[in-house]
Amino acid sequence: MTENSTVSRRQILSAHQTGQKIRRIAFEIYEQNFEEKGIIVAGIAGEGFAFAQRLAAELTGISPLDVQLIELRFDKHIHQQSPILFDRELNVENQVVIVADDVLNTGRTLAFALEPFLKVPMKKVQVAVIVDRSHHKFPIHADYVGYSLSTTLTEHVEVVLSRAEEEGVYLK
Repeated sequence: MTENSTVSRRQILSAHQTGQKIRRIAFEIYEQNFEEKGIIVAGIAGEGFAFAQRLAAELTGISPLDVQLIELRFDKHIHQQSPILFDRELNVENQVVIVADDVLNTGRTLAFALEPFLKVPMKKVQVAVIVDRSHHKFPIHADYVGYSLSTTLTEHVEVVLSRAEEEGVYLK
């Protein structure tokens, strides 16, 4: 990261605050799914998967749920649906799945990420995000939100979970 790009971004949530948001989301997920034996946390590759890992760890620490973690891999940068790959084989049929991503902006990435779960019978599919920017172009909403942030379309929200020295939420 260059010095110039560091100066042009402003921290919105510290590492501690981000951790608190993730823990609160974990409690909300458990409250809504306490009757289940287990759940699947499906993180979108990148910071979404880093969020899913932290969320799964919190859920395991606060609940008796059997928490399964999978990574959803696909090309988020092309404008049509790309194939969605799981990082391992896992039966998602008749399960509760929480799709996790770092930021909900237009909803396109999450709409694509839901595709494999729409092909099989599901108990429930829910969405968890750290930041909701509310610029929705797709009919996607998050069931669990750490922080709602009003931004302009030209601003960029960056969630950093994979680099401990920079962890937090930033506005650029």
